[in-house]
Amino acid sequence: MTGQQVVIVTLGISENPIRVRFFGTASTLNNVRSAGTRNVITAMRKHGVQRLVVQSSYGVGETRGLLRFVDQLFFSLILKPQIEDTEIQEQVVRDSGVDWVIAQPVHLTDEDSSTIPFLSTKGETRLMKVARKSVARFLALAAS
Repeated sequence: MTGQQVVIVTLGISENPIRVRFFGTASTLNNVRSAGTRNVITAMRKHGVQRLVVQSSYGVGETRGLLRFVDQLFFSLILKPQIEDTEIQEQVVRDSGVDWVIAQPVHLTDEDSSTIPFLSTKGETRLMKVARKSVARFLALAAS
């Protein structure tokens, strides 16, 4: 962290969510988002880094009530442990005292996209999917 001006956090569990829900993770702790983000913030404070950009998930925190019914069902039945940890992660960020940006992308795709996704500070969406490459562009923009 020494000499850095900003940190981008994109922690998560990349394993199959159904397997994770019913059998647990193979190698990643369920609290990887919150614990990892806490560790990052601790290191930021130690090294005087003031800016944090975090990728979270649409449907967490302030956008919780904006999820479609099918997504709410999927979150509560399949992603419950991951979403609970993401809720904690967002609170850790909000309470951190550093300058922060939380990005809440909708369903991520592997589509090739050269555009920045639709941005909203109120949780509005145009589509319920966004290319990972577009999210990466936004995270880099938010860090600059």
